[in-house]
Amino acid sequence: MDQKRIMFYLIIRLWHLQMMNICLMMLLRMYNLVDKHYKKYILKNRSLVRHETRLEYLDSLIGSSDINCVDQLRMNKRTFGVLCELLRADGRVKKDGLVTLEEQVCMFLHTLSHHVKNRTIRSRFKRSGETISRYFNSVLHGVLRLQDNLLCVPEPVPADCTDDRWRWFKNCLGALDGTYIQVRVLENDKPRYRTRKSDIATNVLGVCSRDLKFIFVFPGWEGSASDSRVLRDAISNPNGLKVPRGCYYLVDAGYSNAEGFLSPYRGTRYHLKEWGQRIPSNCEEYFNMKHSCARNVIERCFGLLKVRWAILRSPSFYPLKTQCRIITACCLLHNLIRREIDVDPAECQFDNGAEVDETDRDDDIVNTIEASHEWTEYRNMLAMQMYNEWRQRRGL
Repeated sequence: MDQKRIMFYLIIRLWHLQMMNICLMMLLRMYNLVDKHYKKYILKNRSLVRHETRLEYLDSLIGSSDINCVDQLRMNKRTFGVLCELLRADGRVKKDGLVTLEEQVCMFLHTLSHHVKNRTIRSRFKRSGETISRYFNSVLHGVLRLQDNLLCVPEPVPADCTDDRWRWFKNCLGALDGTYIQVRVLENDKPRYRTRKSDIATNVLGVCSRDLKFIFVFPGWEGSASDSRVLRDAISNPNGLKVPRGCYYLVDAGYSNAEGFLSPYRGTRYHLKEWGQRIPSNCEEYFNMKHSCARNVIERCFGLLKVRWAILRSPSFYPLKTQCRIITACCLLHNLIRREIDVDPAECQFDNGAEVDETDRDDDIVNTIEASHEWTEYRNMLAMQMYNEWRQRRGL
C-alpha cells in the first residue's frame, strides 16, 4: 500500500513538473513574440521619425523662403523646379525607390554649395552613405547630359553695339582664360599637377560670353601645363572649342595674337588696377585699357563660379575624374542660375567681397597658334581708331 502511494505521488510530482515546464516554455514563447513585436514597432516608429525629420529638413530648404533656398542651394525655388524638370526630361534622372528626384537634387546641390562630406549629408538627410554617394553620381551625370541645353551659344558683337566696353570689338564672341582649381591626386601624380605656387590643381580653360555665361569648359589638364598647351588641345579636340572664321575671342598676353584670338600688347600697362587715375599716352595703352575692360568678364565669371560653389575653393575627396566632372557641372548650373534669375545673388556677394586676382596667371610666350601678320595689322589699325576717337572726344 505504501509503495502504491509513493508511486502515485511520484507520478503526480512528475506531471506537475512537466506542466510547469510547458507553462514556462509558453511564457517564454509569448515573451519572445511580444519583444519581437515591440522591436518591430520601435523600428517602424524610428523609420517614421527619420522620414518626418527628412521631410522637415527638405521643407526648410525648398519649401520656405527664396532667401533660405538661395543660401542653402544657391538658387531660388522656381529655378530649383526648372532644374528638376530638366533632369527628369533630358537628364534621365528618375525616382529610385523611396528617394524622390527633389531630394536627390537637394543632396547634390547642398554638397556643391557648402563642400560638406558624405557623413554630414547622411546626418542631415537621414540616409546611408552608400545611398548618398549613388544619388550624387546619378544627378552629376544627369547635369552633364544637359550641356546642349545649358551651355551658352556665342553671339558676335553686332556692328550697331552701343556698349562702350564692346562696341569696338565687332564680331567678338567673348573672352577666354584659364584658372586653377585645387584637386586631390595620387602621390605619384602630384609633380604634374603642382602649380608655380606649389598648389595641387587642375588647369581649367573657360570661355564665356559678354553676359557672364560659359560657352566652353575644358577641365582636366595638369596644373603644371601652360595655358597655351591647354588651348592647343581644346582646339584640336573634335568636340573642343570652335571659332568661326571672322570671329574671335579676347585673350590675355599669355596667348599669341593670332586669327580667332585677339590679345593685348605685351610690355604695356594692361590690368585695370594698374591704371588708377592715369590717362593713356598712346594708342597701345588705350587699346590695352579697353581690351582689359572687356576681357574682364572671364575673370568675373571665374570669380562668381568660386563664390557660388564652395567645392571649387578647396580640394574634394572624390576621384580626379569625378572632380573634373564636378567642375563642368558647376559651370552648367552657373549658366542655369544666370538664365533663370534676374538678379544673380552671387554677383552681389562677389561685388562686395574679394577682388579678382588678374595677375595670378603666367603671361609666358606661347606658340599655340602662330601669330599672323594680318592679325597684327588688324590690331594696330583697331588700336589707332580707338585712340584717335578718344582724343577727338577729349579735344586733344
